[in-house]
Amino acid sequence: MTPLQLFAQQLANGFTIGSIYALIALGYTMVYGVIQLINFAHGEVFMVGAYLALTCVIVLGITLPLVG
Repeated sequence: MTPLQLFAQQLANGFTIGSIYALIALGYTMVYGVIQLINFAHGEVFMVGAYLALTCVIVLGITLPLVG
C-alpha cells in the first residue's frame, strides 16, 4: 500500500468515526434540548450496538461491509 493510499484510507476512517461521534452528539443535544436533562441511557444504546457488531464479527464470522 502506497503512502497516498494509506493517507486516503486513514482520512476515510477519520470521517467515518467523526460522523458517528457527530450523530451521538446530535442525539444528546436533541434530548437535552427537549427535556433539559442529560440522559445517559442514550450512550448505553450505542454500546449495545457496538457489542452486537463485535459479536457478529467474532463469534458468527459475519463481516460488516464497511469493516472490510
